[in-house]
Amino acid sequence: MIIWTVLIAILKILGSLGIFLYGMKVMSEGIQKAAGSGMRHALATMTHNRVSSVFTGFFTTSLVQSSSATTVLVVSFVNAGLLTLTESIGVIMGANLGTTITAWLVAWIGKFSISAITLPIIGVGLPLFFIGKAKTKATGETLIGFGLLFTGLSYLKKSVPDLKGGVAANVELQQTIQSIIDTLNGFGFGSTILFLIAGILLTLLVQSSSAAMAITITCAWNGWFGADPYIAFKISAAVVLGENIGTTVTAWLASLGTNVNAKRAARAHFLFNVIGTIWALIFFLPLAWAVWELVDHFPKHIVEIKTGKGDATSSLTVVAFAVALFHTTFNLINIFVLVWFVPQIANLVQKWVKDPTEKEEVTHLRYISQNLVDLGELNIAEAENAIHKMSHLCVNMFDGFIDVLENPKKDMSTQVKALKRIEDESDLLMQEITQYLVRCSSKDIGPANANRIAHMLRITQEAEECADCIYRLVKLNERRYKKDRQFTQEQQETIREFAGSISQFITFADQNLLANISPEDMAKAEAMKKMAGTMRKKFNKSAMKRMSNGDLKLEMLNIDINNHFDAVSNHALHIVQASKMMHEDV
Repeated sequence: MIIWTVLIAILKILGSLGIFLYGMKVMSEGIQKAAGSGMRHALATMTHNRVSSVFTGFFTTSLVQSSSATTVLVVSFVNAGLLTLTESIGVIMGANLGTTITAWLVAWIGKFSISAITLPIIGVGLPLFFIGKAKTKATGETLIGFGLLFTGLSYLKKSVPDLKGGVAANVELQQTIQSIIDTLNGFGFGSTILFLIAGILLTLLVQSSSAAMAITITCAWNGWFGADPYIAFKISAAVVLGENIGTTVTAWLASLGTNVNAKRAARAHFLFNVIGTIWALIFFLPLAWAVWELVDHFPKHIVEIKTGKGDATSSLTVVAFAVALFHTTFNLINIFVLVWFVPQIANLVQKWVKDPTEKEEVTHLRYISQNLVDLGELNIAEAENAIHKMSHLCVNMFDGFIDVLENPKKDMSTQVKALKRIEDESDLLMQEITQYLVRCSSKDIGPANANRIAHMLRITQEAEECADCIYRLVKLNERRYKKDRQFTQEQQETIREFAGSISQFITFADQNLLANISPEDMAKAEAMKKMAGTMRKKFNKSAMKRMSNGDLKLEMLNIDINNHFDAVSNHALHIVQASKMMHEDV
């Protein structure tokens, strides 16, 4: 009978957690869709100093109700080059403070009837979700998620068995759990360490510090940690410290396969929480006592929670408020102490994660939230960075081609091999970006971002074909050198003039990649393309005239080079056009 009771209790708790976590996921995705570009802008621009970084992290986490989502987002943005390592540390600090909001929501859940507001909230959100467009639909999704989150918390409160009353059906279960807690609590300071480890394991199990916090507080006020409020509070506080370490695992996993700075951001998150936990353990007893004493200075109607049985209140309901206060106090002190040492933390993680060697330098595009927190449209920033990298490769390849062209008497085989590696990397990037963007588009990202992804796919294809054209130019020159064919002074001058014009064009396209192209810049790009076409016709016509008296094969080679120059200009124009259209279509 006891086994059946335990099984039913576990399934109810898991079901409640499922509603809670799903509600958090739906709400987080809805907020990201409603304010995705604004959130990206805030993270990328509102982090110019430590204080603003902390506030940005706090605000973002308060919105999405998940420090894991924020820290995974930070790792993604560092990987995409939108945040520096130092900026990311401040955001992570703020994220830790933002996650304390969950503790207060759980602590105050008994203050009013949750069912009185959750269903109306979902009722408001549902029609918005089905009949709304873009941001209206995202707002409806946010409201539905918010309602589900509170519903999950409400069910969790009801599902965790109430052991403080010693109800007949729970006597055996109560005795078993109490025996385990008493055993773990009998090792003095060692018990604090054991409960801290339990908090780490709990967070790893549910993959959410918010859910772990909800379980901890709910168990405390239901008497799982004993009938003495202060002892229950100390146990809960130790578990909470463990949850602060456990939550760093998500960002750590997200950093696998990313660049060196993203790995450093994840390590900084881990280091910040571990350092905070260490000092909190050293001063655990005075810190716990100070917070417990501080609770007495709050009005009773704020601290105590009604049990639902008339007007009676349990002394254990104070624990919920005290744990939330402990969590907030710990994070505030930790931020205040460590925010002055951000450069030192950055230096430490830079020594921890070494700069890559030349062979390790190439990193692959990775869907950063795979199997973790789904960042929805915010993943697009990762692809944007990769597309910029691909465009830079084209510019570097063309510069390399000009270098080979200008040194006909030197052995340029090493440079040609290097350019081949760049072309191979461009091919690999094209495949990865395409797969990545297709995966992003499989999410419910809204029409604006679907359009953005479509144009990004076109830009990726154009950049890859541009790299192929440039490499063919390199091979044409390599073939000329091997057969010892020398251009005349006139040929060299025309090729140099044409190459200079194309170099300016692809540099212009690179500088305006993914930007909102102005009419003036668009006209400039079209003029560059027209000039390339004119030069191709003019120089090809001159080459054909020289064929009767010159080297036929050399002139054909010259025409091939001119045609490839024009093809590169076509791709550059298409990149600029796609960037412009990306900001026009909705």
